[in-house]
Amino acid sequence: MILDRTPPWMTEERQALHETAYRFARREADTGLDRWRRQQHIDRDFFLKAGELGLLACAVPTEYGGGGGTHLDDFVVLDAFVRAGLAPAPFQMHCVVAPHYYVEYGNDEQRRKWLPGLASGQLLGALAMTEPDTGSDIQAIRARAERDGGGYLITGTKIFITNGAQADLVIVAASTDRGARGKGLSLFVLETKDCPGFEVGRSLEKLGQHESDTAELSFDHVRVPAANRLGEEGDGFAMLMGQLPMERLVVAITSQAAIEAGLDLTVKYVNERHAFGKPLIAQQHIRFEIADCLMRARVSGAFLDSCLAQLERAELDDVTAAMAKCWLSDEEWQILDRCTQLFGGYGYMAEQPIANYFINARIQKVYGGTNEIMREIIGRAATTRA
Repeated sequence: MILDRTPPWMTEERQALHETAYRFARREADTGLDRWRRQQHIDRDFFLKAGELGLLACAVPTEYGGGGGTHLDDFVVLDAFVRAGLAPAPFQMHCVVAPHYYVEYGNDEQRRKWLPGLASGQLLGALAMTEPDTGSDIQAIRARAERDGGGYLITGTKIFITNGAQADLVIVAASTDRGARGKGLSLFVLETKDCPGFEVGRSLEKLGQHESDTAELSFDHVRVPAANRLGEEGDGFAMLMGQLPMERLVVAITSQAAIEAGLDLTVKYVNERHAFGKPLIAQQHIRFEIADCLMRARVSGAFLDSCLAQLERAELDDVTAAMAKCWLSDEEWQILDRCTQLFGGYGYMAEQPIANYFINARIQKVYGGTNEIMREIIGRAATTRA
């Protein structure tokens, strides 16, 4: 790699994990990626094979079928998958975001019931928050869950749900008290197989991340037993807020991986591609563009490593996580735009990996909370401290 960045948290064991994950993902992508993009989802066989290698739930405790590691082990796998050319969203959701709702908020029975399947790839996980009229304002969620005997009836619509069409387990955010806004939100685990009233709507065709399953979901008086509620009624908003900083750090991780992978491709290209009788890199303007991108990538990597060190010490705060998500996803978009420009017409061809990195980067500034919301979080903290 041109940056030759070896993070302080990348131990020998994690380096071996990274190599295993990268070789596996690259091998599977070589034969399956074009098909996955056409069908708009990754084959379930990929998740089963990844589960056999222990790549899907590295931070889940071993007693629940996971690897017994930390979030950093999950991040190593995500980094490897992105460098292998895969869209990050399906794995951000399945490997990190969804499992840790069960780890953090599930009871022992729920963990034993669902986590082993997520770790093995036999179950695919999703989280359903966003609605057609509700994005960043989670307290405005309109889906409702009404008490009915020993369970609940869920009614509502969700949109932009990663892994939504394929998921076996969907954590659904719904209101159990419409008048209480955030304090009335609760989380429920929906088991989608043979589930009357649950329907997958459109599989959404996106600008990028074409192999990522993204769908609309509808719930028409879907019965969910009380045993499938995570935590207590009204705890949902606090749970969602508690996990969002981790979700934002996950975006930062995959942004840095894409930046470095894109730069590797670009540096190789400008050294090999000739124009006017000499390599592109011989042009001063090209060297300056590469230099700017390398400097920005190095700064972003150093900031990310600092955030991960704070995470290891349990010192990462919400504001810093928002900074990481905002900064690195912005840099990913800007650096990959400049890299794509250096490929000229070839950079606009879908068959070129750099084009895939570029177009996949756009959504990173949106999901996990838009970068405008991240700036609001950061700005509010500054205002409070003043």
